[in-house]
Amino acid sequence: MSACAKCNPALGNTWHRICSASVQGNSRRWYAVHSSGAPRFQVFNRRTKWLQKERAASKPEQSRQADYLKDEVAIRVSERLLDINRHFPRVLDLGANSCNLARALVRDNPAPHPAIPESAPLSTRISELLAAESSESLLYRDADHEFNKKINITRQVLQDEESIPFEPESFDLVMSSLSMHWINDLPGVLSQINSVLKPDSPFVGAMLGGDTLFELRTSLQIAEQERRGGISPHVSPLADVRDIGGLLQKAGFKMLTVDVDDIIVDYPDTFALMEDLQAMGESNAILGREMGPIRRDVLVANDAIYRALHGNEDGSIPATFRIIYMIGWKEGENQPKPLPRGSGEVNLKDILEKQ
Repeated sequence: MSACAKCNPALGNTWHRICSASVQGNSRRWYAVHSSGAPRFQVFNRRTKWLQKERAASKPEQSRQADYLKDEVAIRVSERLLDINRHFPRVLDLGANSCNLARALVRDNPAPHPAIPESAPLSTRISELLAAESSESLLYRDADHEFNKKINITRQVLQDEESIPFEPESFDLVMSSLSMHWINDLPGVLSQINSVLKPDSPFVGAMLGGDTLFELRTSLQIAEQERRGGISPHVSPLADVRDIGGLLQKAGFKMLTVDVDDIIVDYPDTFALMEDLQAMGESNAILGREMGPIRRDVLVANDAIYRALHGNEDGSIPATFRIIYMIGWKEGENQPKPLPRGSGEVNLKDILEKQ
């Protein structure tokens, strides 16, 4: 069971409380997810997602206040570099949003590590960071902020994150934080990431997983069923953690690591939650959403149902963001490799029988 942390004033909203919970011990809920194979049709409207990001960046103060989730995940993604003892001459941040990863990399080292002097930021291990993002307004939103002076960062606007326009074997590390869950062809993008990596180089990423916002999903379904007699797709389908390892393996990655966190944020009501999702640029972008906005009576019913099913004792409502973290390495000559099958000198059965 998770326990919420104290309110963080830096979030800009005292109602927001962020806490993490291990997946172990939680009841598992499964909803619409992508299959592990290549998609046969488009799920997301990429132009709609681009417009949502542009509109979010057009209100910079509101957008910055809603960056608490992306900033938190960026920190957790960057800290995974603490276990990789090497320097990275050229790094790609794919789907950089407002350069949340760059801000995370220039923070003081959160814990002493043999590879980094105490308190030295992770950015000291990076010679050049290329931040690539399709939304120009979001990418350059904070280009004049102080963190840009602490890291050698270059920004590049992409036509679309689903097509990576870089030469093969041109990066020593590729990172991606909270962007890939809007990709239609996830297997194809992972293969492109593998291509632009140099041999024996890592990909470190994080994306929203299939159980994200299950509270909102269930309450909206019930509210629409009650008020309209049917259900419309208002919450986007997301990849499931069970598929990610297979997708990474099919893309050619080795030495895989996949783990999951639940980040739970408390809001005063469902209207505040939806406002923040819009300010994040994380509103629904599924094809077919053109059917129109959610009706007011459905929204009111949704708020009441959400509180009845999931509400906290203090009157707030929790929203769960399931984050899937992944690490995969491009194959290289000097990588550790498993011994050939049958070459072991100790019988596992003998060891287990002795216990």
